[in-house]
Amino acid sequence: MPTLAERLGFDASDRVAVIHTDDMGMCHAANEGAFEALENGPATSGSIMVPCPSFREAADRAKANPGLDLGVHLTLNAEWEHYRWGPVAGRSAVPSLLDDQGFLLRTTLETVQHAKPEEVEIELRAQVDAALDAGIDVTHIDSHMGTCFFPQFIEIYGRLALDYRVPVFAVRPSEKDVKGSPREGGLAKLAAAVDAVAEKGAPICDRFDADSLDFAEGKGEEHNRARLAAIEPGINYLICHPSKGGEELTAITPDSAHQRDFERRFYGGEAGREALAAAGVKTVGMRPLRDLMRAG
Repeated sequence: MPTLAERLGFDASDRVAVIHTDDMGMCHAANEGAFEALENGPATSGSIMVPCPSFREAADRAKANPGLDLGVHLTLNAEWEHYRWGPVAGRSAVPSLLDDQGFLLRTTLETVQHAKPEEVEIELRAQVDAALDAGIDVTHIDSHMGTCFFPQFIEIYGRLALDYRVPVFAVRPSEKDVKGSPREGGLAKLAAAVDAVAEKGAPICDRFDADSLDFAEGKGEEHNRARLAAIEPGINYLICHPSKGGEELTAITPDSAHQRDFERRFYGGEAGREALAAAGVKTVGMRPLRDLMRAG
């Protein structure tokens, strides 16, 4: 059987990356940074947080740039201290997803402990539907903070992929990862869910790199060149969080503002393009994966 890379027109030995911008729609600064990265490259795709205050701005910019490759960043948490958002489905429809102020729960752990799966599905479908209704050509879905990957939610995530006929961000955990892990049962269920959607035609990336934002000030280029150097043959999903630095971003996320602004410049500028070329890494977006899925 041909590999996913070969099905996309690459050689099996090619090192290929989806350079993915997370957290679009979160705020104006996130929109500024992500659209800059996508329009200038080398970023190739991104996903939008529908419940967030700047979703409508992101949707309008998406409609004005229909060639951009954009999905839905399925969101079950509102993690910041003073910058919060509620559900798209309405508070009365999904009460188990809310804190005592009516916002989505801050942490993945709280959501896992309190959210009812049937209400999670209501909210996630409302988010995808709202993106489609806003005119976004949704190319894929993924999960903010990885909350959808927990055992009680993973089958919902896979069901959405098949119902909307879009690929998901998901990678099979290896047998080595599963066996003996403290989360062995959960990882086994994740592997089974990924296999189930793959068997029904959803393309699955070979690996992912979520090592975004984890570098000290002044170490951004070193950190991100190392990420690119570590990319292996096949289709790799590399996450970044480009945002435009300034008062808004610093007020929301003081601890990661400089990293987000660096990723805007690196994955939306010449430094990133040069680093990819030097590392011999090719790029692809998520729309070609959707095309494969819908052609099957």
